[in-house]
Amino acid sequence: MFHRTNTQMSAILVLLLLGILSSITVTESIGVCYGQRGDSLPSKQEVVDLYKSNGIDKMRIYFPEPETLEALRGSDIEVIMDVARESLQFMTDQNASMDWVNTNIVPYAQDVNFRYIAVGNEIHSNDNESQYILPAMTNIHNAISSANLQGQIKVSTAIDTTLISYPYPPDNGLFNSPKYMEPIVDFLKSNGAPLLANIYPYLAYFEDPQDIPLEYALFTQRRKNSVGYQNLFDAMLDSIYAALEKKEASDVKIVVSESGWPSEGGDGASTQNAATYYANLISHAKSGIGTPKRPGGPIETYLFAMFDENNKRGYKFERHFGLFTPDKSPKYQLSFN
Repeated sequence: MFHRTNTQMSAILVLLLLGILSSITVTESIGVCYGQRGDSLPSKQEVVDLYKSNGIDKMRIYFPEPETLEALRGSDIEVIMDVARESLQFMTDQNASMDWVNTNIVPYAQDVNFRYIAVGNEIHSNDNESQYILPAMTNIHNAISSANLQGQIKVSTAIDTTLISYPYPPDNGLFNSPKYMEPIVDFLKSNGAPLLANIYPYLAYFEDPQDIPLEYALFTQRRKNSVGYQNLFDAMLDSIYAALEKKEASDVKIVVSESGWPSEGGDGASTQNAATYYANLISHAKSGIGTPKRPGGPIETYLFAMFDENNKRGYKFERHFGLFTPDKSPKYQLSFN
């Protein structure tokens, strides 16, 4: 009989362990945006508990609110917190940015897992607030660094896909407002921060149902199209990566800070389509497949949104993105994480 020494056995065990580890795909968990423009919503603590009971360990909140931040203490939920549009001009003053960070971040930082600060959401180059974005990002970053939290929290801004020209084929994508976006991209490169991007295949389908197949938008198209894409989400995401590459920023990661599908209120908006989109997006983002331009990795993604927001203005469908009803019942049977 062949006898192995202890050294040989240890070496075999190490090799087996390495083999097991190499077969494990590291997945990125799915987040959900906490929209609050609805009536009769649960308390902040109930909402945090709803996140936890459903295995949702990432949250985006659109303005700092003490009650929400208190409820998040000790939850280990990763948080994107926005600097609201109304506050952007004030953040161009360094002292105001220090006050914002010292009021809304520092008192909670030991117990709340802040990950990103989004300085503005979907600010366009022709918006008056666009002039405030880069100074505000810089000042918030400086305030975060002064609090010794720069290793924990990255400062960014959330854009939408209207800032991309020639998005199809995705390789042609470029920023249509270079004077606005170039310094922002340089800031992200310098500080190792991701670009946050709100990506809505539903909006693209809603605006052009004649040329965009519903199956392509819902991740149910079976074959890749002529430029190698099987779904619209990947094509939209890669068009932003192409724009970053054209600015020599291929190392800047994109975090999908919003994506969703409405259950009613417009063409293609139905409970069935929304359930299909959310389930397929969760599966795709976590699969580790990545996109044609960024293969072989999960896609950090935040679904929009936790609840319907009946007080929102705009198109009717904007009030029907919720994953849960106000009584905390799920609209869809989804497995988040």
